[in-house]
Amino acid sequence: MSQNFPNRQSTRLKFFDYALENAYFVTICVYGRACLFGKVVDDQVVLNDIGKMVGHTWRQLSERFSFVELDEFIIMPNHIHGILVLTRRGEPRVRPILESPIHKVLKPKGTGTNSLGRVIQAFKSLTTRQYIQNVRLKNWPSFEQRILQRNYYEHIIRGEDDLNRIRKYIVNNPCQWSVDDENPARFCA
Repeated sequence: MSQNFPNRQSTRLKFFDYALENAYFVTICVYGRACLFGKVVDDQVVLNDIGKMVGHTWRQLSERFSFVELDEFIIMPNHIHGILVLTRRGEPRVRPILESPIHKVLKPKGTGTNSLGRVIQAFKSLTTRQYIQNVRLKNWPSFEQRILQRNYYEHIIRGEDDLNRIRKYIVNNPCQWSVDDENPARFCA
């Protein structure tokens, strides 16, 4: 019995090695853009316990991955913006190559070791596990499918000017919440 699944397109650059030493700007959204992490009051983010847990998990990434340095980041009501710096070349990316019957090209399978994708994968997994635990222990709201969206946005930072522009964007993000495209219906109660 065959099921028709949509062909998911990667948002990553096809031939870029995301395990390279570099700075990356990442945005991770809550599934369905629900305002799960808190709210913005007077241009300041007020995190709830869920948002605080997410921030704590983000800050631990550099402890979990010795090759990761954290730069500016912010937890917004329904998304996270952060700059991750991979400081040394990870292990060589040895991943099985499979031929795709749809595209007739060879594609790597799996997440590259010590890559940006692996770091984000771990962050999402740790966050979800902690959230599930707190649904049971602290009566946090349950969820239907997932807490965080399957994919994430990334931007390869290209120099000091780009880095400073993105830092400024992150710091000023709460001030822009009323007009932010990530703000469902522009306001979260």
